[in-house]
Amino acid sequence: MNIEHLVSMANDISHFFDGEYGTQDSPANIALHISRYWDPRMRSQIIAHAAHGGEGLTPTALAAVKTLAPPARS
Repeated sequence: MNIEHLVSMANDISHFFDGEYGTQDSPANIALHISRYWDPRMRSQIIAHAAHGGEGLTPTALAAVKTLAPPARS
C-alpha cells in the first residue's frame, strides 16, 4: 500500500483519539486500533516508515507507531 495513504490513515486515527482522550493518552489507543484493525502488511510498512523518521505522521501517531511490535510471521 502507498505509504502516504497509510500516513494519512494513521493521522486520521490520531486526530480522532487526540480529540477523545487528549494527546497524553492517544498513543496507546492509536496503537491498539492499528494492532486490531490494520492488515499485518500495513502495520509492517508504517512501522518501517516510523523507524526511518516517520515523515508526515502527527506526533501522537508517530509515538503510537513506535510502540508497535512487528507482526508475527506466518
